[in-house]
Amino acid sequence: MPTPPEKREPAAAVPAPPAPAAPAPPAPAAPAVPEDRVLSPHTGWTRAHWEDAADRLLHAVRPHASPRGGLIDLPGPRPSVSGPRSDGLEGYARTFLLAGLLGDDAHLARYAEGLAAGTERPGTGGPESWPLASGTPQAVVESASVALALRLTRTRLWDRLDDRVRQRAVDWLLPALGPSPVDNNWWLFGLTVAGFLQDAGIETDRAAATIARSLDRIEKWWLGEGWYSDGDNRAFDHYNAWALHFYPVLHAHLAGDRALLDRYGRRLREHLDDHVRLFDANGAPLPYGRSLTYRFAAAAAPWLGALTGHTPLTPGATRRLASGALRYFLDRGATDARGRLTLGWHGPYEPVLQPYSGPGSPYWAAKGFLGLLLPADHPVWTATEEPLPAERADAVRPLGPTGLLVQSTVADGLVRLHNHGSNHAGADDDPGYARFAWSTRTGPTTAPDPADNHFALLRPDGTATVRGPVGPLGTGPGRAVSRHTPLPGVRVLSATLAHGRAEVRAHLVLGAPEGTPVRQTGWATHTGGPVSQLHPVHGYGPGVTELPTGATLQGPGPTRTPAVHGRTSGGETLFVALVSLTAEPAPGPVAALATVRVTGPRTLRVTWRDGSTARLAYDDVDHPPDPVSPA
Repeated sequence: MPTPPEKREPAAAVPAPPAPAAPAPPAPAAPAVPEDRVLSPHTGWTRAHWEDAADRLLHAVRPHASPRGGLIDLPGPRPSVSGPRSDGLEGYARTFLLAGLLGDDAHLARYAEGLAAGTERPGTGGPESWPLASGTPQAVVESASVALALRLTRTRLWDRLDDRVRQRAVDWLLPALGPSPVDNNWWLFGLTVAGFLQDAGIETDRAAATIARSLDRIEKWWLGEGWYSDGDNRAFDHYNAWALHFYPVLHAHLAGDRALLDRYGRRLREHLDDHVRLFDANGAPLPYGRSLTYRFAAAAAPWLGALTGHTPLTPGATRRLASGALRYFLDRGATDARGRLTLGWHGPYEPVLQPYSGPGSPYWAAKGFLGLLLPADHPVWTATEEPLPAERADAVRPLGPTGLLVQSTVADGLVRLHNHGSNHAGADDDPGYARFAWSTRTGPTTAPDPADNHFALLRPDGTATVRGPVGPLGTGPGRAVSRHTPLPGVRVLSATLAHGRAEVRAHLVLGAPEGTPVRQTGWATHTGGPVSQLHPVHGYGPGVTELPTGATLQGPGPTRTPAVHGRTSGGETLFVALVSLTAEPAPGPVAALATVRVTGPRTLRVTWRDGSTARLAYDDVDHPPDPVSPA
């Protein structure tokens, strides 16, 4: 085994814990820790609640561990595309990360024995052997969680292992130092493994080269103002927070690399100024993009900002955001009767899953427990909770260079996100990327239901076009604009203008045959949920229809989606509608929130209810600069 820099006496291996004799009883539904509404007036939760929640999650998976703990085979609706053995490794690796963050020796002893078992004969198909990265690329992903947990607990676990176990673990981890098999945030898994090996004095030159190569690759996707693209495809979602910022900043912090931390910490600070605005007053993060089953991993970046000192958030706002997110899910059935995280959002919900999602996947929510690295006397645990931006004032704000526009209202604490710039490779109709808007309390709908928040041309057989790749055309105060090509030879220039709870959605259709039917849908809502309103302004026929849809990630359904219809009239046709989503009681009609005047074939002027105005002007479609300007 490569020799670490310090010399020490050989230590005995951590003893193996006894295997559980029988499945554990169902976990209690509510934490035993009393709320503290003085320290935490918004959530009632303290550090003790976080420790209790982590402990419960770890105890709940114990009955599913193999005899020595090398695999944790959790129940689920189906295996991931990588297969059951990879899923068992995933169950181990992600819960090991949670144990590393909690730092409880009783839990760590079990994972030490699991490490010895999993690496004993990896890739052989033995009773507890882990798959190798050469045949199972998902093993690269899980190696990062294993390495990070080992790095966090080095003196308490790694340094106490038998030399033979350490050598086997290193042999299993080393393939992660090669080039990433996937050209996106996966490059950071090798960086994370390299950081642990570098700290432990193992293969330090190779580790340093991997770190440099990984950081160089993600640099190609840095767009500024706090945002990366997750690869070359303008994919913007929570991966910015729980991967693209998380791994470089945490590595720099753990390595004590001040220059690296200054560079990536500044970027994290910028991102958090946007990220905090994507949380509802009820604690919900905004569900857009993929891997939503990681749930409260969305709290990882705010904790990381507090851990490193690179954050615009006060300690009280940091804990309020994180505790709100954790409570949001635990209070809404994210765990089953035995305390296990399920594949879904609130409870189980298969449409939110990806092919790589296995029964252990939800435990990457462990990243959301990063705050446990901060001592109990740190201000994030002792300061009084403070409100989130969605609770302080109405806001409409572009998110850096993404083409995304966030809209929140203090009357109900609801957050909406309008998409005029995010894509994902091969995801032309992916509900997490191809919608015009998402909110913290609705949808999105999934096929075969009609798409919510969508503008479509309707084919002769009645099927709707998909949006396809989005080309951003700029953002400004209260607005965002984009273009897409739903059919060959047909372009649509789309804009959202927002103010308070009101939205103006405008689409200029270019090149469609005269008489082509079009449809604009609004927010899909459940009975008893927020109120969805849609009002035709220009280009559509009178009246609003309701399209029945099934379940969404917010509930079992059914839901209803409002829609308006129109037809093109010549080479270019402008369609305009007023839209609103609100949880205010007995809201007034959306038509009363704004007056919209179409002043030309490509221009319109909006007067909001408070008297402020906005103007939208579409310029030359062949050379489109930002086609919006202040009134």
